[in-house]
Amino acid sequence: MGGVTEHAGELHAHSPVPEGVTVPGWRVGLIVASFSIGLPDFLNGAHNALALGLWGAVSAALIAAVILCAGGCLTALVSVRTRLSTYLLVRRSFGTGGAALINTVIALIHFCWFGVNASFFGEAMVQAAEANGFAGNFTLFVILGSALMTVSTIIGFKALDRLAVVAVPVLGVILALVVWAALDRHGLVTVPAASPAEPMGFGIAISALIGAYMLAVATMPDLSRYTRTTRGAIASMVLSFPIATPLMMTAAAIPALATCETSIMKLVVQFGFGTPVLFLLVLPTWTVNSLNLYSSSLSLGTTFPRVRPWLFTMLGGTMGAGFALMGILDAFIPFLLFLGLIIPPIAAIYVIDAFTTWRDADSAASIAAVPLVRWPALATWLGSIVVAVLAAYQGWTLTTVPALDATICAALVYALVRRRFASARPGSDHA
Repeated sequence: MGGVTEHAGELHAHSPVPEGVTVPGWRVGLIVASFSIGLPDFLNGAHNALALGLWGAVSAALIAAVILCAGGCLTALVSVRTRLSTYLLVRRSFGTGGAALINTVIALIHFCWFGVNASFFGEAMVQAAEANGFAGNFTLFVILGSALMTVSTIIGFKALDRLAVVAVPVLGVILALVVWAALDRHGLVTVPAASPAEPMGFGIAISALIGAYMLAVATMPDLSRYTRTTRGAIASMVLSFPIATPLMMTAAAIPALATCETSIMKLVVQFGFGTPVLFLLVLPTWTVNSLNLYSSSLSLGTTFPRVRPWLFTMLGGTMGAGFALMGILDAFIPFLLFLGLIIPPIAAIYVIDAFTTWRDADSAASIAAVPLVRWPALATWLGSIVVAVLAAYQGWTLTTVPALDATICAALVYALVRRRFASARPGSDHA
């Protein structure tokens, strides 16, 4: 994707992408598959394995991957047909003010993810220091790491692009080594030896997995609008989540069940791989956090255009470091469940609009006159979150998977709302 998306993304942020800059679907699929390989994904898979056992965790991953693939196919198809970015799709469905609210929420989510990765950075540096006979200070390492990540994002180091290319393969090799060491020392353990620190049922595990990747599904148009054909869009999704997610969860489950340890940093030390490997684990946290800050500054920049982007980057780095120091890793599974409640309905709403209200509309014309707020869309989103919260915490569930309940609720309610306002003009404030 590389240079194509970098330059075209800037040129076509507020208009449809022209056909001349499109690429084959498999290239998008490889990028999306790389989203499934990361330190947060290892932690998620380890928690699931300790709660459900190996086969339960793998089954949950397979089901979640199918759901994510289905959602990704829909959002990708919409973007290939319209060639519009996520921001433009959200704006035409929710209105300019509604989109501003959603952009702000998405930016805060990126800040939280920054905190998650900053925590991994701090933990890796602590383990490296202690492995060499020094006292590690988690707070100091988080602050220093967050500052470096923030400054590098503001300056725009080109080296970060190159690091991103090698970070995923390097992490993949490290994970393979950890799995091999766990099997070599302990054999294949399929049942947890003790009660899990984070108990969860099968449906909650699926919802946590969906929450972990749903932001990628909802914002898929930012990538998939460059896919050449609708067939390529579907192929890109089939080549991504259904393959990468179960493999990643299995790679996390095997060492976690063998050792009852969920920290990849501690496993690297425990298996004697040494300080250099710990430093290599820092690469993904650095590159991913740079992307988190960049994405959040874009989201907030469209909402508050008069504010300089670097100020949002500074804000994100500061808030992210604060989340890390407040212990966001200790609330990691609840955080993922929260994402599974608020993100899927957004995608459901703009997908339904694309296949109904603007099915035959010209893409450029559909974004030409957008009202301040489209209340049916905004009310549906907020209402579906309420339903999902009740499903997650009060047991009022349709599918036992809160993220799926939120999506189904939003889709059904909004489809009925659109039918009710079918006679209204698509550009009106009431539609």
